[in-house]
Amino acid sequence: MLSPNNKKLQKLDLFYRPSVTKPKTSAEIISEARNALRTIRTQRPFTPQEDQRKLFGPTSSRTPENRPPSSFSLHASSFESSDSRPISGARLSPLEFKPKAPASPTTKEDPCFSFPKPPVDPVKIRRVSSARARLFRAASQGALLPDRTLPPTERKKTVESKERVMVGDYMVKINGTYLTESNAIGHLKSHPLQLTYDGDFSEIKGQEMFKEATSLPSHLRSGGDQGKRRSRASSWPNSSDLSRLETKAVAKADLQEKDTETEVDGIFWNTRIVPILHVLEKEENTEMVCAACTQLHHALEEGNMLGNKFKRRSILLKTLYKLVDVGSDPLSLKLAKIILALKVSRKNLLNVCKLIFKISRSEKNDSLIQNDGILESLLEVLRSEDLQTNTEAFLYCMGAIKFISGNPGFLNEMISKGAVEILMNLIKQINENTKKCGTYLPNSDHLLVQMTATLRNLVDSPLARRKLLSVSALPQLCTVMGQCMDDKDVCTNIARIFSKLTSYHDCCVALANYSRCYALFLNLINKYQKKQDLVVRIVFILGNLTAKNNQAREQFSKEKGSIPTLLSLFHTFYELDLHSGKRVGEGDGQPEAWKAQAQVEDVLIKLTRVLANLAIHPGIGQAMAANPHVVGLLLATLEYKSIDDCQELVINTTATINNLSYYRVKNSIIQDKKLHIAELLLNLFMSNNMDGILEAVRVFGNLSQDHDICDFIVQKNVHKFMIALLDAKHQDVCFSACGVLLNLTVDKDKRVILKEGGGITKLVDCLRDFGPTDWQLACLVCKTLWNFSENITNASSCFGDEDTNTLLALLSSFLDEELALDGSFDQDLKNYHKLHWETEFKPVAQQLLNRIQSHHTFLEPLPIPAF
Repeated sequence: MLSPNNKKLQKLDLFYRPSVTKPKTSAEIISEARNALRTIRTQRPFTPQEDQRKLFGPTSSRTPENRPPSSFSLHASSFESSDSRPISGARLSPLEFKPKAPASPTTKEDPCFSFPKPPVDPVKIRRVSSARARLFRAASQGALLPDRTLPPTERKKTVESKERVMVGDYMVKINGTYLTESNAIGHLKSHPLQLTYDGDFSEIKGQEMFKEATSLPSHLRSGGDQGKRRSRASSWPNSSDLSRLETKAVAKADLQEKDTETEVDGIFWNTRIVPILHVLEKEENTEMVCAACTQLHHALEEGNMLGNKFKRRSILLKTLYKLVDVGSDPLSLKLAKIILALKVSRKNLLNVCKLIFKISRSEKNDSLIQNDGILESLLEVLRSEDLQTNTEAFLYCMGAIKFISGNPGFLNEMISKGAVEILMNLIKQINENTKKCGTYLPNSDHLLVQMTATLRNLVDSPLARRKLLSVSALPQLCTVMGQCMDDKDVCTNIARIFSKLTSYHDCCVALANYSRCYALFLNLINKYQKKQDLVVRIVFILGNLTAKNNQAREQFSKEKGSIPTLLSLFHTFYELDLHSGKRVGEGDGQPEAWKAQAQVEDVLIKLTRVLANLAIHPGIGQAMAANPHVVGLLLATLEYKSIDDCQELVINTTATINNLSYYRVKNSIIQDKKLHIAELLLNLFMSNNMDGILEAVRVFGNLSQDHDICDFIVQKNVHKFMIALLDAKHQDVCFSACGVLLNLTVDKDKRVILKEGGGITKLVDCLRDFGPTDWQLACLVCKTLWNFSENITNASSCFGDEDTNTLLALLSSFLDEELALDGSFDQDLKNYHKLHWETEFKPVAQQLLNRIQSHHTFLEPLPIPAF
């Protein structure tokens, strides 16, 4: 018996102890294997890469007649010319009032000069195109700031303005329109310059014009002579006519400015664009045409002619459309890039997206797509075009993006160009539209399939995962799942996304914190119970959520029908596994039969993992241990499945039983069937699978706290197997085996078994080999030896001389803190080892050392004298 001074050791610790919740550290890598309740790791369900690039893969739930085609013909005639017209503003109506010329014979009008003919020097044209936008913007603001001051010699080249101030007695005439002095000054301030071209933009005599306008006669400013005013009344418009004249004069001036801009565009068009179009129309060499397209795109960009407001856009688009019939993929990509840059709409936008989609179906074109920068053009379509108007165009645009997202070489580019944000914004729009309308817009469901498949590829990147978390993507994807419950393709894609995301801690926590996801996943399991590819991923996700998060376990268990739903799924696939196993056993060795059985087993593997994780929660674990359906299915799995048939399923099932066997409750089905469980576990001892053996030993560690199981162990010679495992030189195996032996030594009648097979020596060897690095194992060894030596009278007779001396040396050394903790560990591990050394090993080892020393003599026995 233990001495009164050793009250700490009077109550033997259980072999397994619940883990203490604390922040995850590197030291927990060691301690996780020692927890009584352990989570189970498993592989993510495998998604094979599709052989062909299509909108919908071979496993799609959509029938061919209910989905958009992936193959189609596309020709120049497919495009509409109506879209080629630019968007025009409101046209000005002609002036209704035509004022008569003043009667004064002295009135003179300066001649109105026309624009000179355009120059032919391309260098000069480039100067026009680069300065055009800046100059007109400044002019529209009432002041023109030239890039440089013109020398006098260049100023001589300027032509006089078409707007000329006629200073008479009462009026100022500008371009044939009579204005008052104030209106004339305002007009000149708004339009002080007339732009023309003669090698460069030139400034006319704007200041002289303004000066001339401000030096009007005094009688015009003060009202003038009444007689003269009456004599000219017949030629003078009334106040309403003046107001209308003023408005029309300003509009005409604005139109003249636009005409000047159009004239500059015409110069650029004729000298830079037209020659390239001639090459496109006449050149037969495809490479030359591709080079011309590249040149054309650069020229249009330089001339600010991209977009949908360029007047000659129709001519340009018609030429590009015709080249589609050439049928060259490199050329078609270059054409598509220009056409998209010209902002086509409606059917033409759809057709150009189809054109890119068609090309992207071949993996060999990925390099062309990357080199031509098509990805940016496609993303711009999704970013700037209207979703509701162009849903079908978006569908094929997304299809192309989905194809190239499967190429790892595109991932960084796609993410850096905002693909994640663009896709999530579209998904949010669809969610809002669906909530508002109560149903999906046409093709929106097909579009969601493409977007979710693309996201599935993108989440392989850490940057993409961070972006998804930053935009709260996981709740949005759950919303899509809820709204698309009837669309298996969308749900499967999102399940694949979550399968990847929840394999990472931060994403797993984010989804676990979205409480609505649990009911959503249960609804999907109930709806698609026999759809293996979907339910296996849902169950895998639940396994990830419940692996490290006790709150997630509790939240899931509170959902209505959570455990019954899992058991129903378990029973369904248990029956399928029995059926598929019979087919294989009857000689159906076809690959399809083996594949079907493997898929069924995969669901069961993931299911047992969820059950094992849920059992870690005390309340849930105790309820599951008392649930006959839970225990019954687990035992049935061990009964019909050998570890050679499916290693992972048998090991997971055994681990789940281990977690449930931890709870010693009155109504526990595990306790009621403990002997049957022990019989089933013997099969694992007969295998060569060390992982399976380890799980079986762990279960015996919990069950051996019961007297009947201890008797079973001795009767079946299981104790000999445990002693043999001490030689495994594997810490976890030795730890578990030592735990079983510890429980056996509680019974005085069974302590003698340690003498069999050199048990004492092997325990001392474990202490020597693993003590300095595993104080928990060292503690178990000391506890076992303490129980064994309870009735000690002499240390040597109890342990043997050699083992006694070894124990004295080891315990003395290990109890020296400086020697015991002098390991080359990082600070985290040092703290971990010190904690277990102080709280677990030291108290037991000190008492054991004292006992051995008090029952050991260092005197040599006297020799018997001879007579």
